[in-house]
Amino acid sequence: MNPCWKRAALAAVMFLLLLLGPAPAQATTGNEGVTAGGLGATSIEASSLISFLRFLTGYFLPVTTGEQHQPATIIIDTTRCRLLLFFGTRLYHSYPVAVGKPETPTPVGNWRIKRKAMNWGTGFGTRWLGLDVPWGIYGIHGTNKPYTIGGYESAGCIRMFNEDVEALYPLVQPGTPVIVVGSILRGPRVLREGDCGSDVMEVQRLLQRRGYYSGRVDGNFGREMREAVVRFRQTHRLPPDDCVDDPVYRLLGL
Repeated sequence: MNPCWKRAALAAVMFLLLLLGPAPAQATTGNEGVTAGGLGATSIEASSLISFLRFLTGYFLPVTTGEQHQPATIIIDTTRCRLLLFFGTRLYHSYPVAVGKPETPTPVGNWRIKRKAMNWGTGFGTRWLGLDVPWGIYGIHGTNKPYTIGGYESAGCIRMFNEDVEALYPLVQPGTPVIVVGSILRGPRVLREGDCGSDVMEVQRLLQRRGYYSGRVDGNFGREMREAVVRFRQTHRLPPDDCVDDPVYRLLGL
């Protein structure tokens, strides 16, 4: 974008942000929304429009080459099937993705890129960015099924259009944070020894915080976790068992 047009666009967006800033005390609040001046009788949520304008600011006014030297962070929104690339606090690009099916969800949590590879294998497109998820092999990759992008279609990996993952590939390195947001609990399901996933990891964290579990918080339901669950159930006078069921979820605050 021409620098003059870029500055003009930024000024216009900032003006709109100021125009739609905090409403005066007498403004209508609650579920009725806020009517923006100059928009006639159309009632809109000002906060939603502000968020949209901020997104446009980041999307259409991309970071400069110098700003790309700031640390990169990837955020994957599994509810909207989007991958957001940030440099520092500035949004660089938003990409459509496909994420895991309900029965094989994309792992929610804070991960890092562990390995980069080109043409990693059949079905993984032209680029592979492996994540350090401790209970399985998950990554961001291309696809030979571009029609799945935008849906819940994978076995847990994050699929991108090949041209998008090729653009992303040189911008990130091993160690780049990847934050996957979405629902941690699956159902919630009854957890037993041998299960794995983000829900197992969350239960491990909470049991550890309460002093019942001292093993690794790795999302794998193993012997140590089973023993911790048995002790937790005994302490709270639940029926003898070694599973994480609804009463355990409730007592853990989940």
